[in-house]
Amino acid sequence: MNAPSLPAAALSRRVHDLVALFRSIERDRMAGVPVLNPALQVEAVGFEPAFDPKIADPASRIDVEAIGILVTPWFMNLVVMPLERRDDVAGVGVSRARSVGSESFDFIGGHEPAFGAYAACSLFSPMFEFVDQAAAVATARAVLTTLRTPVTAAEPAPSPARRSFLLGRSSAAGAVR
Repeated sequence: MNAPSLPAAALSRRVHDLVALFRSIERDRMAGVPVLNPALQVEAVGFEPAFDPKIADPASRIDVEAIGILVTPWFMNLVVMPLERRDDVAGVGVSRARSVGSESFDFIGGHEPAFGAYAACSLFSPMFEFVDQAAAVATARAVLTTLRTPVTAAEPAPSPARRSFLLGRSSAAGAVR
């Protein structure tokens, strides 16, 4: 396997494991809980590798993470997870601000014995406002598109020349106030 495919394979494996974990939670721990929207199912949306510049070294792929949205019948969360399993139970319940695009969100650390550490930021809970899976996934995709679209700086409006301003002229050539 060549180096560029390693992160893709790790990402695919971790996303698969995340979905399997939450399907198991739905089946076992959430069975019969009234906050489940029966029109929805567990689905991972738009997970991509990400590097946290505070802890990551992209060249060595140390602490490479993935971020995306997890849709379940009871919540929709932004989720950050390491591409390689980490068992950091000390981070469970700890809130940490993280940048996603140009926005900052508070993520709460979590850990599941079958999966390892991850962090989540709630977007929706419960999920009754979604009529079906397609609506929930479309919302997740729209959120990710918005967060991943680079913010372009607006060009500042040209300021009038100092002399024109003091003499009461507008920036238009030859105009006098």
